[in-house]
Amino acid sequence: MIASGALLTDLYQLTMLQGYYRQHMQDTAVFELFVRRLPASRGFLVAAGLEQAVDYLRNLRFTSAELGWLESTRFFKTDFLRHLEQFRFTGDVHAMPEGTMFFPNEPILRITAPIAEAQFVESRLINILHFQTLIASKAARSVLLAPDKKLVEFGFRRAHGGEAGLLAARASYLAGFSGTATVAGGRHFGIPVVGTMAHSFIQAHQNESEAFEHFALANPGNVVLLIDTYDTEAGAQKVVELAPKLAALGIPIKGVRLDSGDLAAHARHVRAILDAAGLDETTIFASGNIDEYSLEQLILERAPIDGFGIGTHLDTSEDAPYLDCAYKLQEYAGIPRRKRSEGKATWPGTKQVYRRFDADGKLAGDTITLADASCEGKPLLKAIMQEGKLVEPLPALEQSRAYAKEQLSRLPDGLRVLKNAPVYPVHFSPELRELTERMDMDTELH
Repeated sequence: MIASGALLTDLYQLTMLQGYYRQHMQDTAVFELFVRRLPASRGFLVAAGLEQAVDYLRNLRFTSAELGWLESTRFFKTDFLRHLEQFRFTGDVHAMPEGTMFFPNEPILRITAPIAEAQFVESRLINILHFQTLIASKAARSVLLAPDKKLVEFGFRRAHGGEAGLLAARASYLAGFSGTATVAGGRHFGIPVVGTMAHSFIQAHQNESEAFEHFALANPGNVVLLIDTYDTEAGAQKVVELAPKLAALGIPIKGVRLDSGDLAAHARHVRAILDAAGLDETTIFASGNIDEYSLEQLILERAPIDGFGIGTHLDTSEDAPYLDCAYKLQEYAGIPRRKRSEGKATWPGTKQVYRRFDADGKLAGDTITLADASCEGKPLLKAIMQEGKLVEPLPALEQSRAYAKEQLSRLPDGLRVLKNAPVYPVHFSPELRELTERMDMDTELH
C-alpha cells in the first residue's frame, strides 16, 4: 500500500552506517523528533502518522535486489552489504499518540536503539510524520471553525503524488474531517468515501436536466447534483422540476453542489428555490478553492451551506507547506549529546513532555524535562515499541480520531483562531537547563 523500502532514505544514512560498522560503534543512541518553530499562521500542531511510522520500523529490511543495486554503486564494501542482510529495527519507541496537540521543541517521537538503527531511520520517519502532521494540523483549523459541517477532503488530484494524496485523506480524517473523495482512503483506512459528479458529465449530455436524471438513475442512493455548469439558479430550478419524477421512483435528491462564483450568494438563492419546492432536506454542498480562511468568511456570512469539499489548499498545506522538523541525537553510550550550531542548537538528554490543564480542562502549559525527572502534569510520550516489538496494539483510526476531537476541545480560545494566536507556554525544566549549561561549560573548557 505505502512504499516502505529501505532505500527510501538519504545516501548519507548509509555512508554513516558504513562508518559505524567500520569502527564497531554499536552503543545505544537516543534520537528525538521535534519541530523547531511553528509556521507564522499556526498556533499549534497535531501529531499524526505514527501508525505508518511504526509499520515502517516493524518491516524494515533490505531485499537482495536492493543490496545488489547498492553494490553496483561502488559506494559500499562487500562485507558491509552482507552485514545489511540482517539489518532490522530492534529498538524502543516512545511517542505522542496520534491526535495529540503539540508545540515547538517538544519531542513527538523518541527512538532508543543501537546507533546504526536509530540513525538510519531518520529520513523516512521525518518523511512520514512530517507530512501527516502538516496536513492534520491544517485540517484541524477547518474543523474548529465548522464543527457541525460536513467537511470532505477533495485534494487527491493536486496532491504531490499518490502516497501524499492517500495519507492526506487519512490525516484530515484523523483531525476531524467527515470523509474523503479518494477511493483508496476507504479501502485502506475505512474512511467514508464521498463523491458527486463533474462538469464533464453535464457537458456530455444534450441538456442539463437529462444529465441530472441519468446520474440519478445510475446512482439512486447518492444523488448529489452539480448545478453550476451553466447557470447556478437555473440549475437549481431544473433540480426542482426533476424531483417529483425521481420521488415517484423512490429516489430522493440528497443534495446539490456549488463549485464556483459567490458561494454565499448562490447558496442563499438556491436554498430559497429548494425550500419553496419543499426540498428542505436537500443539502447544499460547496467546493472550489476553499480553505480555512474562505470557510471562516462563509461561516461569518451565515451562508446556508451544509458541507464543504476542501482540496488543493489542504493537501498541499498551501499557506504553510512545510514544518521545520528535526531528528537529533540527544544521547549516545549513556552520555547526553548537544548540538550547538547557530540557530539550530538542541536541548540535550532523553526527554519527556508534561502537560498541565486549567480548572476547565483546557491546556494551560507544558514542561520539557529529562525523562527520569519528576514533574507536575500529564506525561505525553508513551511507550510504543520495545526491542522492536509493539508494546500493545496501536489504536484504530477511529479511536485516534476520537482522541484528536477530545484534544481539540481542550484548546484554549486563544489558540482556536486562524491568525495572531498567542504563544502557548512551553517551559524547560531547571534540570534540563542545568544539564545544558554544564555541557556548554565542559565544551568550552575542552
